[in-house]
Amino acid sequence: MSSAVIVYYSMDGNTKQIAEQIQRETGYPLVRLEPAVPYTGTDEEIVAQGQEEVNRGFRPELKPLGFDPEEYDTVIVGTPTWWYTMASPVLSFLSQVDWRRKTLIPFQTHAGWPGHCLEDMEQICQGARVLCPKKIHFSPQQFGKLETPRQELEQWLTQLKTLV
Repeated sequence: MSSAVIVYYSMDGNTKQIAEQIQRETGYPLVRLEPAVPYTGTDEEIVAQGQEEVNRGFRPELKPLGFDPEEYDTVIVGTPTWWYTMASPVLSFLSQVDWRRKTLIPFQTHAGWPGHCLEDMEQICQGARVLCPKKIHFSPQQFGKLETPRQELEQWLTQLKTLV
């Protein structure tokens, strides 16, 4: 098995921003989750679809990942917070992996209340050793503006490099 891979889903770019920062700091491969059927429509329609998916625990089919999660012993997984939990594409991915003997490092981005996202991620990954879960707050008024103190984020990134 290889050391680590970063897997993320990002709707508006905040989670992508953090995943790319982790990749720059660690050099680990970066994989973006993409639903086989992309979200389309107005912002309001996409938001309504996302909420409906979360409410019913929907797990959309994903485009091929381009890697085998079984080849990695540590998986860093990032998600935006959708209605207090993980985005549906992340739920799909987490449900497909055998987490026994693996380490999960989950992170979430949010622009409000973080909810129970990290706890839900840990619960779906039965058998995983969960390390360094992180809530990363962005401004609800200004897209892409990090609210989590930069020093706090940098300490977390430094910690990640020592874990794998």
